[in-house]
Amino acid sequence: MRFALTFDYLCPFARIASETALMALETGDDHQLDLRAFSLTQVHLEDGAPPVWEPGERGRGVLALEWGLAVRDAFPERFLSAHLAIYRARFDHSRDIGDHAVLRAAVEEAGLDPAAVERVVAGGGPRRALQVDHTWAVEQHRVFGVPTWVTDRRAVFTRLMTRPATPAEARATLDRVLALIDDWPQLNEFKQTKVPR
Repeated sequence: MRFALTFDYLCPFARIASETALMALETGDDHQLDLRAFSLTQVHLEDGAPPVWEPGERGRGVLALEWGLAVRDAFPERFLSAHLAIYRARFDHSRDIGDHAVLRAAVEEAGLDPAAVERVVAGGGPRRALQVDHTWAVEQHRVFGVPTWVTDRRAVFTRLMTRPATPAEARATLDRVLALIDDWPQLNEFKQTKVPR
């Protein structure tokens, strides 16, 4: 199955979904994954405010999306490593992913030359890619948040609560999520009223 998964580095649930999908695919799963950027800042703009991908001041989280998209599109062989490194910077190390130095360190951790990635960001391609991804999600699939899983049958927003501990657990979770999306269209909403801790 080919599916897309939306992400924004501001969201811990998007991180869990990305880690789950990527760890599951490392097991040799035959699914094909497209990671598509979605700006939560764009969704929460005041009416009449310019979109986050237009020139000018970046909104919260947009710079990190640009860096992630720069790697995805210009250095695809290092994207998955950089994608997870940016999430680690944000959630494991509580770093400010709006800081160029933090993003340089994250892509360097992924084996990239930060100056090369920065040149791609400065060229404006990642902003255009953000516009394309976000607009595709909203206009074609009515996406309102991350993570949203998009198959050829429907788009579904989820919140997985725990990070996968093993590839087998990730694979089981991914298979269950994709089966709920594609095999059980009768289920529209399933939300616990209280999350056990």
